[in-house]
Amino acid sequence: MLIGHSNIKKRDLVVEIGAGSGVITSALAKRCRQVIAVETDHETAEKLRANLAKYNIENVTVVEQDFLEFQLPAEPYKVFANPPFHLSSAIVHKLLEADNPPESFYLILQKQFALKLLNTDRHYTSQLGLALIQKYQTKIRYPLRPTDFTPPPAVPTVLFEAKKIQ
Repeated sequence: MLIGHSNIKKRDLVVEIGAGSGVITSALAKRCRQVIAVETDHETAEKLRANLAKYNIENVTVVEQDFLEFQLPAEPYKVFANPPFHLSSAIVHKLLEADNPPESFYLILQKQFALKLLNTDRHYTSQLGLALIQKYQTKIRYPLRPTDFTPPPAVPTVLFEAKKIQ
């Protein structure tokens, strides 16, 4: 599972953006202390709650809210998400500009966008990428296949990692 490519540990608080029906949520719950699963769609959030209850997963708090309006935790936390591609830039901005930015974050992103967030001479680094690399070490942790998704995306995707520079 993709979570194995992260630095998420048993003691961590993790915010999951766009939790959906809970496939990633349930894997995160097994790996960390607490998950805050943010899901904007009411019907999907209800399905998520039902799935969590069915498997007796108790360390997940479901927050029914648009992530861009969500108040991030005051304590240290990490982020793991498979966000809609059209919100990727806004989500990275929110995490980077937060009063308490995450210790690290892992986002499933369109490869073309992720490459612009890296500090490299091989690809163009965007203005957002330049701001990000002032505070975070960034890299592509894992390339994904279209068959990893249902439905499969029409563009190449990767697991992107940003770890706070200590």
